Parts: sequence; C-alpha cells; structure tokens
Amino acid sequence: MTGYVRRHPRASLETVGGQFVLGIRAVQHLIVDLLTLRFPVKEFIRQATFMASASALPTIFVAIPIGMTLSIQFALLAGQVGATSLAGAASGLAVIRQGAPMVSALLMASAAGSAVCADLGSRKIRDEIDAMEVMGLSVIRRLVVPRLAAAILVSTALTGVVCFVGFLSGYLFNTFVQNGTPGTFVTTFASFATLSDFYLTIVKSIVFGAIVAIVACQKGLTTRGGPAGVANSVNATVVASIILLMLVNVGFTQMYVLLFPRTGF
Repeated sequence: MTGYVRRHPRASLETVGGQFVLGIRAVQHLIVDLLTLRFPVKEFIRQATFMASASALPTIFVAIPIGMTLSIQFALLAGQVGATSLAGAASGLAVIRQGAPMVSALLMASAAGSAVCADLGSRKIRDEIDAMEVMGLSVIRRLVVPRLAAAILVSTALTGVVCFVGFLSGYLFNTFVQNGTPGTFVTTFASFATLSDFYLTIVKSIVFGAIVAIVACQKGLTTRGGPAGVANSVNATVVASIILLMLVNVGFTQMYVLLFPRTGF
C-alpha cells in the first residue's frame, strides 16, 4: 500500500501528460493530413464502420429507457408542483443537453474504446508498433489519426440518434402511458429549447469522441506485460474514459450556465 501511494501520483501525471501530448500531436497530424490530402481515407472508413456497428444498436437500446425514465421523473415532479404541461420541455431538454452526449460517449467508451485499445495493445505486445517505428512510419499518423477522426464522426452521429430516439420514446411514453397531451408536450419543448442547446450538444459530442479515442489509443500504445497487460489496458481505458467524460461534462455544463444564463422564460 505504501509503495502504491508513493508511485501513484507520478504514474497519474505520466498518464495524463502522455494523453495530452498524444492528443495535441494527433490533432496536428489530422489538420496537416487533411490540408495536404494525405489523410488515410480507407482506414478512416474502416474504423468508422467498425465503431458504428459496435456502438449503434447498444446506444439505441439504452436511449429508449433513458427517455422513458426522464419522462416518468419529470412528469411526477411537474405534477407535484402543478405544472404538468412543462413535462415535455423538461424531459426533452434533459435528453438533448445531458442525456444524448453522455449516453453516446459512454457507449463509445465501452464498445469502441475498449476494442481500439485491445487492437493497439495486441499490436504493441507483438512488437508491431516498434517495427513501424523502426521502418520510419509515424504511428500517430497511421494508427491514431484515423481512429480519432472516426470516433469524432461516430460520436456526433450517435448523439443525433440518441436525441431523436430519446425524445421520441419520452413523447410516446408520456402520450400513451401517462395520458399526456401530445400538443402540449411538443409545444412546451419548442418554447424552451434553443439552438444554443443543440450547439452545446454537438460540441460535447465532438470533445467526448476525441477523449474516448485519445484515451484508448494512449492506453493501447503503452500496453506491456503480455495478454494480461492488454486486459488491464482495456479495463483502464473504460474506467479512465468514463471518469474523464464525467469531469469534462461537469465543466461544459457549468461554463454553459455561466456564458448563457437563463434569466427568464
């Protein structure tokens, strides 16, 4: 325990620093490759297809109960304060502002992020990464950049899907199960929702997708210890991604409240 406490701060700083440096270099290579037309399109399409196939259905199946649960909770709360007509606005805004980006990011971290880490970790323990570096090939440009771009694209697309599915499931549940008024549900949501809410969601999805890709790639490229090390890296990827996503989401939400305050209705 004493050794762990002594080593943990240094290991944490090395991990965070490595992820930050890898993210900066990956973004730089991504911009340069796009401008110079050297972007690996085939690898990008292959990674995006794999991430979408691994995350799409689980994300949809999670979005449905999320929308229903929010509809139940906000309908009960609105009924207690005598404002049942505001249930649609509350549940819809909750799905768009918080539910959609977080659900898509968590499913990306669990499904796509773990697979990316396992792939790169397996290459690392087979010395494929070292062989690429010996041949003068950029590991970041060949392996990290297409996965970063694919994660950003898939995360944004999944966020849009969750927005639609979550809102639709909440609407149907409120209308057919809770005997709500369809017109009131949609009207109140349209009255309170703004374009800034949607912009915030898109920005969150882009940042969350980048975080998942960078954490997964960094953990995979630093894997050591054989097959057991790959398993440890995959586990660390999921845990670290979820913790970092939660912290960043809190920061985004607080900055949004400070920069775009709602003074009235």
